[in-house]
Order: sequence, then C-alpha cells, then structure tokens
Amino acid sequence: MFEFTSYIGLFLAAFGAASLLPMQSEAVLVGMLLSTRYSVVLLLIVATLGNVLGSVLNWLLGRSVERFRHKRWFPVSQTKLEKAQQFYLRYGRWSLLLSWVPIIGDPLTLIAGVMREPLWRFLLIVTLAKAARYAVLTALTLCWINA
Repeated sequence: MFEFTSYIGLFLAAFGAASLLPMQSEAVLVGMLLSTRYSVVLLLIVATLGNVLGSVLNWLLGRSVERFRHKRWFPVSQTKLEKAQQFYLRYGRWSLLLSWVPIIGDPLTLIAGVMREPLWRFLLIVTLAKAARYAVLTALTLCWINA
C-alpha cells in the first residue's frame, strides 16, 4: 500500500508542478529513484502523466480565459496577455518544447490554450518535452547511483 501511495504522491507533485503553482516534481522523482524501491519505468510514466495532465489543465484554462480577460479582477493585464500571444504567434507551437522549463513553461501551456492550439498537437509536443526532461533526469540520477 505504501508503494501505491508513493506513486500517487509523485503524480500529484508532477501535476501540481505543471500547474501555475510553484512546486517541484524533480526532487520527488530523484528521491524515489535514489531509494531504489520503485520501478524506474513506472516512475517515468507516472511523473510524465501527472505533468502532462497538469499542462492540459493550463491549456483548458487558456481556452476559457478569453471570456474573462476584460473583467476588472482578471489577474493579467491586457498588454501582458497580448505580448504572450504575440510570442506564441512568432514562435508557434514548437515553443511548447520549452514547456518543461521552470517559470516560462506553465504560461506557455496556458497561452497555447488561448491561441486554440489543437489538443492532439498540444499533447504530442508537451508529452515529448516533458518525458524527455524526466528521462534525462532519470538517466543522470541512475548514472550517479551506479558511479
């Protein structure tokens, strides 16, 4: 039972880290890898799934943000939102390859929703980027363990 709840904890950490909340899933993943008690493949799948689903939440929020952008309580100024949209128009969907990067990745996934990026394409690019990040982190950790 402890093992199952640990995987759920990793999923929640990865999901939260992909949202606009300031969280880190990498430390949880590395800690679980260092313990050598868990399946490496399952850790990669759980972390990637949680992180991608958190990005989908951002995408969904972006899809619905347009109807609120002119409200006084809206947390982002019209200028900043337009600037982000211009960035996305300039660099396009391939900027989502940076969705794993701290600070800029989460807003990128939100803007992809605002810009109506098709979900299938969004999922493909974001999953590739986030899985690659976790795979590199896992490989480095395993090399360090076996050194």
